[in-house]
Amino acid sequence: MKKLYLIGEPMGVGKTSACGYLKQLLPQSVFLDGDWCWDADPFQVTEETKAMVMDNICHLLNNFIRCTAYEHVIFCWVMHEQSIIDSILRALDADGCDIKAVSLLCDAETLRERLLEDVRRGVRTADVIERSLARLMQCQSLNTWKIDTAGKSALDVAKEIAAL
Repeated sequence: MKKLYLIGEPMGVGKTSACGYLKQLLPQSVFLDGDWCWDADPFQVTEETKAMVMDNICHLLNNFIRCTAYEHVIFCWVMHEQSIIDSILRALDADGCDIKAVSLLCDAETLRERLLEDVRRGVRTADVIERSLARLMQCQSLNTWKIDTAGKSALDVAKEIAAL
């Protein structure tokens, strides 16, 4: 049975890094980062761009699900509201899939430190910190597996996801 991993939550918890390792750990894997479907300059959040990104994500995920070359489909994105997860799942032809929706979390101080380091390196802008901290609180109510990433390497987190 094909496995579909939906891995989300706030910016800075280590989604992309953990998914990169997960792809290496699981045989016949493909990885899609939702941010790749919305890498634009200028970055614009409108009803039109949100609809386009959801369509792009679901189109790619459906293609990966249908492709017999892949046994494991890994997707990560900021999915801090249950409605985002539900919208994606409704658009997928995933009847034959074992679906694992996972929230990667950490404590607020760890998240702030990680994001500040990203800001210092020029990878993120400072305005992301408060947005990400607010989303961290929203994640507790999601219908997902919860994995705490504080004090863990991305490889350790990937191993925990793979064990689900």
